Amino acid sequence: MTTKLTLTVEEEVIKKAKTYAKKTGRSLSELIENYLETLTKEVDDIQDLSPKLKRLVGAVKLPADFDEEKVLSAYFEQKHLF
Repeated sequence: MTTKLTLTVEEEVIKKAKTYAKKTGRSLSELIENYLETLTKEVDDIQDLSPKLKRLVGAVKLPADFDEEKVLSAYFEQKHLF
């Protein structure tokens, strides 16, 4: 069953989202629904963790510009060069 949802979003964000949706062949509603599904799945996944792991979730704060691929690549380059 689908239900109508009214949101208040910055106009520029809506424009960018509509452009993205069009480029990817999806509707804005589909994008938002998928995003909300992903958010709630992450919460469900956290609920399935053991109490010890739950305490660790969010304990590490990474910088906003953290690039996991770059760090991993540098690690493996160093590991295999030495």
